[in-house]
Amino acid sequence: MIDPNLSETHTRRNFLKALSAASAAALLGPEPVLATSDSLEQPIPTADSCILLWMGGGMAAPDNFDPKHYEPFEIGKSVEKIISTFPAIDTAVDDIKIARGLEKIASVMDRATLIRSHVLPDLGHILHSRHQYHWHTGYVPPVTVAAPHIGAWMARFLGPRNPVIPPFINIGQRIEGNGESEELKAFTTAGFLGSEYGPFNLPFPETAAAAVRPPEGMTGARFKRRYRAMEKLLKNSPRSEYFSDYHQESVLRSVDNAQRLLSSSDRSAFDLDLEPKESFDRYNTGRFGKGCLLARRLVEKGARFVEVTTEYIPFVHWDTHENGHTTVDRLHREIDQPISQLILDLEKRGMLDRTLVVIASEFSRDMMIEGVPGSNAKDQSRAKTDKLTEMKQYGLHRHFTGGSTVAMFGGGMKRGFVYGETAKERPCIAIKNPVDVTDLHSTIFKAMGISPKSALEVERRPFYVTKDGLGKPVQDVFA
Repeated sequence: MIDPNLSETHTRRNFLKALSAASAAALLGPEPVLATSDSLEQPIPTADSCILLWMGGGMAAPDNFDPKHYEPFEIGKSVEKIISTFPAIDTAVDDIKIARGLEKIASVMDRATLIRSHVLPDLGHILHSRHQYHWHTGYVPPVTVAAPHIGAWMARFLGPRNPVIPPFINIGQRIEGNGESEELKAFTTAGFLGSEYGPFNLPFPETAAAAVRPPEGMTGARFKRRYRAMEKLLKNSPRSEYFSDYHQESVLRSVDNAQRLLSSSDRSAFDLDLEPKESFDRYNTGRFGKGCLLARRLVEKGARFVEVTTEYIPFVHWDTHENGHTTVDRLHREIDQPISQLILDLEKRGMLDRTLVVIASEFSRDMMIEGVPGSNAKDQSRAKTDKLTEMKQYGLHRHFTGGSTVAMFGGGMKRGFVYGETAKERPCIAIKNPVDVTDLHSTIFKAMGISPKSALEVERRPFYVTKDGLGKPVQDVFA
């Protein structure tokens, strides 16, 4: 546990030092081998692919999928009265309401399961980097080995659906130059699994085609010569200087996979210019919308796991420490149409039943509470006030870990179903059927046909796909 009295800079520095050591150990370590018994029963999959729509920065449940008491902006209004800053609207399901601004998603809510009782730990001093690492890997950092992203686990245990298309693709997140590049790198990896299971990063969907196009003048023969030269370099390097034998071979397999993609006609899936204009325009609300379109095209061609993010940047997008209402109003316009269109397109193509679409974030937000009641976490709001005096104070500015919402479509989930509940009045903590990260991951893995007890042996001990193999799928959300 991190000491809540330490400064944010200090805690982040310690976090990164520990992660760097773990990452180095992973590269130098031996091949991870299957640690679970051959008799371990794997669940029957209800999905073949998974699309994670990541709302990086802390999507406030009361302003999105779990609306509460609404109070409009009014100068002089007491902050303690405000829980939601958007009124609730009807959806395609009579007894399910979500926030105004998500009208298109509301129209497809009859295809969704809402888990309204997702709970996250405070982790001491609340840092986005720690919570995003925890959510994406299932492990609370720092850990002694580099924990794999859930997409990497799927790539390792399930393999590619199409040998040409990378099994794990990450869309919309710039790893460099956004203020927390090292923290993002920490969980956007395959960890100890090796490079071949890591993400194929596409920060800008509109330029994805260029990422799978051989450089101008680079013939197949020239590419092969470069590959052979790198293969020779790696194999002749001292083992301890760069990678272990296993990780050297993993890098080479990664390059081999890239060469196969560059020479395949299936790389056309990456080219958004090939999408009919009418269809493209339905998604074109910005980078996230185009990311949803690219995800659909890639899953059609056989991608196993695709993450599309609104992009996490400190104090930008869902990281609403001020101007919360105004920012979320804009974000609604960016995500509403493309998410609903993604669901409709998958359904129209007969793919929704076998594609699990998950909308999630690292925690929720509240107007007054940081963490949960009684937490020692530092209040990081930039809009502290008891009464509203200007618009930038209106919105949910504080990290809230006591109750969040995850939306799940397709992939064997129930339709038009709500699981769990948060309190109607502040504090809006989960009061019925809480679901932590471990059990949520178990639910996702079960849908994909992976037992939460599956493990690989690393440094002579088992490392499980869910923390200590203890995850329990939420059975009630399955159809």
